[in-house]
Parts: sequence; C-alpha cells; structure tokens
Amino acid sequence: MEFATGALGTLLPKLGQLLQDEYNLQKGVKKDIEFVTRELDSMRAALSDVGEVPQEQLNNTVKMWARDVRELSYDMEDIVDTFLVRVQGSEPPSKRSVKRFIKKIASIVSKAKTHHEIGQEIKDMKERVKEVTERRDRYKVDAITPTKTSVDPRITALYTKAASLVGIDGPREELISQLTREDGRRSSAEQRIVSIVGFGGLGKTTLAKAVYDKLKPQFNCTAFVSVSRDPDIMKVLKDILYELDKNEYKDIHNTALGQQHLTDLVHEFLENKRYLIVIDDIWDTEPWEIIRCALPENVLKSRIITTTRIIDVAEHVGGCYKLKPLTHHNSKMLFYGRIFGSESDCPKQFSDVSQKILKKCGGVPLAILTTSSLLANKSRNIKVWYDVCESVGKGLANNPSIDGMRKILLLSYYDLTPTLKTCLLYLSIFPEDYAIWWDRLILRWIAEGFVQQGDGRQSLYEIGQSYFNELLNRSLIQPADMDEDEMNPVYCRVHDMVLDLICSLSREENFSTTISGDCMQMTSSENKARRLSIHNTSWPTINMSKLRSLTISSYALINTMPPLSCFNLLRVLDLEDCNLLHHPSLEFVGILFHLRYLSLADTGYAGELPREIGKLQFLQTFDFTGTGIKEVPLSIFGLRQLMSLEVGDSSRLPTTSGLRNLSSLELLRMNVDSAYVAEELGHLTQLRVLCVTLRKDLEGRWEESICRVLVGSLGKLHKIKTLGPCLDYPKIPSFFTLSPSHQFLATCMEH
Repeated sequence: MEFATGALGTLLPKLGQLLQDEYNLQKGVKKDIEFVTRELDSMRAALSDVGEVPQEQLNNTVKMWARDVRELSYDMEDIVDTFLVRVQGSEPPSKRSVKRFIKKIASIVSKAKTHHEIGQEIKDMKERVKEVTERRDRYKVDAITPTKTSVDPRITALYTKAASLVGIDGPREELISQLTREDGRRSSAEQRIVSIVGFGGLGKTTLAKAVYDKLKPQFNCTAFVSVSRDPDIMKVLKDILYELDKNEYKDIHNTALGQQHLTDLVHEFLENKRYLIVIDDIWDTEPWEIIRCALPENVLKSRIITTTRIIDVAEHVGGCYKLKPLTHHNSKMLFYGRIFGSESDCPKQFSDVSQKILKKCGGVPLAILTTSSLLANKSRNIKVWYDVCESVGKGLANNPSIDGMRKILLLSYYDLTPTLKTCLLYLSIFPEDYAIWWDRLILRWIAEGFVQQGDGRQSLYEIGQSYFNELLNRSLIQPADMDEDEMNPVYCRVHDMVLDLICSLSREENFSTTISGDCMQMTSSENKARRLSIHNTSWPTINMSKLRSLTISSYALINTMPPLSCFNLLRVLDLEDCNLLHHPSLEFVGILFHLRYLSLADTGYAGELPREIGKLQFLQTFDFTGTGIKEVPLSIFGLRQLMSLEVGDSSRLPTTSGLRNLSSLELLRMNVDSAYVAEELGHLTQLRVLCVTLRKDLEGRWEESICRVLVGSLGKLHKIKTLGPCLDYPKIPSFFTLSPSHQFLATCMEH
C-alpha cells in the first residue's frame, strides 16, 4: 500500500492538544480521546509497515482496511479542527475591551454547546476506531512483512547487446575518459571512482555494463554486483568474491562466514591486483561504506564504478557523473527502430503523435522502450496511439507492457519516508508539463499539514524546503528554470512517467481528484473528494462535503461553482492564474475559517479585499501579487499565524501601526513607501526572505531616508538570509545574499 497514513501525522498532536486543561473537556471525553489516541498511534505503526509492502503482495481486505483508517483520520481531524475554530473564535483580537467583554459573554452558551458536541462526536469516533481495530486483528495486518522482489526489473539491462544500444557511445567514452585520463592532482595509478547518477530508467546500469564490458580485458580481475534498495551486505560481499573467482568461491553462498571475515577475504584477494569493480544500484551511503572497506586503495590503476538514483549518494561516493537523457535524435532512433525499423519507414499519419509521445518520454530510454513496445503490435491503429499518448501523465496507462517501467519507478517510491511519499503524491494535483514554483509547493505542503515541526531548530518552511531538496536529490522531481547562479531551481517539473505513476497511486488511494478536459482521476464517485484540482471549464458532480483543498485555473468555474459555504472545511484555496479580472467580490473568503493557504496570484482581480479576511485566524500564506487590489484592510494585521505574505505592486498596506503584529512572517514581498513602514519591518524577527520595492523620488532615485531606515531594520533581523527587489515579473528568479553590511542597499543609496 503505497500511501497509507492519511491525516494521522497531524491528527495525533491535535488530540494531545485537546487533553490540555485550557479546553475544559469532561473527564469521560478525555478518556475517550486517550483511548482513540492509543489506537490511532498503533494503527499508524501498522500502516507504516504496510506501506513498505509492494502493492501486489497485499490482498483487497488489507487495502480496504488501510482506506478505512485514512478516511477515519480525515473525518476525525475535521471534527477536531472545527472544535478548535469554534472555541478559539474567528475574530482577531480587539482593542475595545467593552466589545471584547460582550463577545465573551455571548459566546458562553455557544461554547458550552460546542463542548457537548465534541464529546458526542469523539464518542462516535471511538466506536469507529473500535470497528477498524477489530478488522485489523481479523485481517492480521500486523503480520504482514515485506518480501524481496523475486524478479529484478533492471536485469535486462545487463544482457542487452551492445549493437542494439542507442546513444550509448558518447556517455560511454566520457565515462572511460573520466576513469582513465591524467588528473594532474594525483597519479593515474591511484584507485579512481566514478559514480553514475540519474533518474530511474535513464540507463545507468546499461551504461555501467557497457563501460565494464569494454574495459574488462585491461584488468586482472573484475566484478559486477548489485546492492539494491534493501541490501543484504553479506550476500553482496559473497557476490563480489564469486564474480572475482568463480572456481575458488563457487560454494561461497553456502558458507557461513561473518561480515568482517568476508570483508577481509575480498580485501586480501584484491590487494595486489588491478581490479575493475561495478557496484550497481546503491541507495544509501551506509552500505557503500561497508563495501568500501573491502576495496583496497592500491596503486595498480584499479577502477570502481557505482550507480545510484540519489545525488547525495553519488557525491559521497565520489566522481559524480550525471547521466543525461537521450537527445531527440537518439530518442527517435530508439523509438522508430523498435516499431518500424527506422524513422523513414514510419507512415506519415503517425508522425505528429509520435513526436508527442517522444516528448512525454523525455529522453528516458526505458520510457521510450516500454511505450514503443506497447505500440509495436498496434502500428496500424492510430486511435490507439492517440489514446496512449493522452493517457501518459494522467495515471491511466494501465497496461502490462509498461509494468517494467512502473516497477522501476516504484523502487524509488518505496524508498521514501511516509511524509515524502505524501509530498510526492501531492504533485498529482498539477497538470502535466506544469512549471511548479517551489515556494508555492512548499507553502501548500505546510498548509495541508504534511510538514511536521521537528526539534525547533528549523522553521516549518525550512523543513519543507528540505523535503523539496530530497525529492530533487532523488530525481523524482526535476529542476526547470534555475536562478542566475544556476545553483537553485526556481521552478520544478515532474517527468510524465513519474506523473503517470503518482496519478495512478493518488487515484487508488483517493488522495486527490484532478479534472482536466473530460478526464477525472478519482477512484469512484462514491468517495468524498478531499483535494480537488480543476483545469477545465465544467464543475464536477461529485461529493465535495469534505473538501480540504481546491485549485482552480478557469474563470468560468468561478461563476458556476457552488456556494463557498459548502466548503467550510477548506484549508487550501489556490486560484493562481485564474482570471478574476471582472469578478465582483471575494466576500466568500471570509467564511472559510479553516483556511491556511490563499492565493490570488496573477488573477487580475481588481475589486476590494474584504475586511473579513481578518477572520482567517489560521491563515499561513496569502499571495495577491498580480492583482489590481489597491487598499488592504486593517484587519489583515490580525493574522498572527501568517508566515508568507506577498503583496501586489499596486497594493498598499494600511499606514497605521500593525505590520509588526505579523510576527510569524518568514517570507514578505511588498512595497516600502515610507520610513514608517521600513521601521516596522525591524520588528519582524522571524523574516528569512524579504523582497521589497522602494519608493523613488522625482529623479528616479530611491529615497535615501527610507533606505537608511530599512538598513537599520535589517540589522535587527538576525534570521534573514536573502533580500531581493520586486521586479516586473510575478516570481523572483534569484535573490541577493545578504552580507552583514547590507551592501545591496548601500549600493542602491549611492546610485
């Protein structure tokens, strides 16, 4: 079961919060909460174990049980969040004590009713938890253990004839050169390592085998062994010995030897020999460190090649060689050669659809081979070709011919932590080829509750950033536009084959519902949509009573969607790029008390921002860049949990005191048009990223008085790392790194 934890990660801490005295729950309710917490914690442990088991090894009863646990966790979190909203209230703090007193008196009756309701709902949930627990015992979920994959899906790469390989010559010669050329820093006689890194299915094993076969005659002894995702180091060491000398070690796998003894045997065998060793498919540095001890550093020009999907592992091993996708020319050779023999033999009517399919394959050899194999026996049915083309990237390409590709990618998926699995699945809400701004993605993860607070040394945003970097590191997402230094990605994309996998998994787990054209990715109409992403002009007829996340990119939908009161559990409302130029009002936003993320970016909305925005006491992210909003209501300064605020170029924050109240802000983009606002910034001590537009005088110079105050404020912001100017385009491609002297602003003042 690939995704199985639901809302348990965020629910359990909230249940613990309810047990605190400040919520004044009855003793019986607290006992029920304690019972539910224990059972859910036990379920989470069981689900984590289930998540390690390949899907094909699970029966339907276990899958149904995991689904029930997920739905239970979502429903229960909805109950808890609703209770917290009612108890804590939706109004921001008021300075008028009389008004505050009247509101407090008026809320006593409603809060008493709320406490009674939460008690009854917890009791109902307790019964559901008991039922699910009984089914767990009945299905013996805890007895499920992962088994080793019986067939290695990469095995064919080791037996592909060199003559049939396309585009291998260039990388092979580059790699051989890296292994053999004079270095200048060290003698060529010293041991040298090259680690091939790249996306699953890119051909790392194939390339390593091609280099191995060509160089093998030059060495005294050679070995090609695989480590795999769940390595048995004893077996790996025995495999090396067997490969080195099949006669002497023909019975090594039946010999009971300890790890140190095996390490010594390998080391002694290689110590005075020139060797070539390939260690294929490394997933972690720890197995490598053990293997490394067995490979002596002699001065006999010995060479080691490793392969991995993880950049950090490759850099740790050394000699990192990043394998690139096939060129378009080589992609065509491989694709057309498999189906028609050559491109010239391809019927003209298949040309356009072939180009579209190749684009989706993105130069990944395994993707090209699996897709061409699927089409090889359908070379005269163009409708099937278009159907296959349209299905890739939507999770609908369920065909035995692409099982190999799916298994290759699933290896990377299974190796993720439950949290990273969830974050990766979340990418299924974006359409294919979509450039995803990395800040947008991280802030949405936080709003959904996927990012969990650690030991307090890092903020939620910094933890989310580490998740993003880990997915990049594992080649599961790909950098798109890079910053000016070519160091950090501003946007990322998901390879169509990965998108196809995560859309398929998302649909199976009812994780999200994506609607594009006539295609709706959802398990069945009976399920409640929890996350909805719409990229067309028709509103779906599905159950949205439990909707948590809504992403819309069509103006027509705004005018036809149901009343927002139907979505009272909404945590994420993302209208980025949705045309709201002529939309009259956003008053509906004020009733979405659970909202954590609100984006109006690049919508062109030119109306007023309602004062009810101040009621959204849980709001963490608010972006209204690319809008025509002129005035921002004073109530915005009551959003004490706001961590990211991006203000449109034409918008002005209230000039009265209040900006300093947004003490949770970590990312801020705004106009600074007065020394007063510049001074207020100095109180936002959690700021890490600040992007400002300064007011200019009649001569086009930034006003010196504002700059000086701003420099003084920056001196108080000890956590700030990056500073950038607000430019004409909506997103910032790069930031200026701050130095203690703030040279950026000093230079601005001079010019």
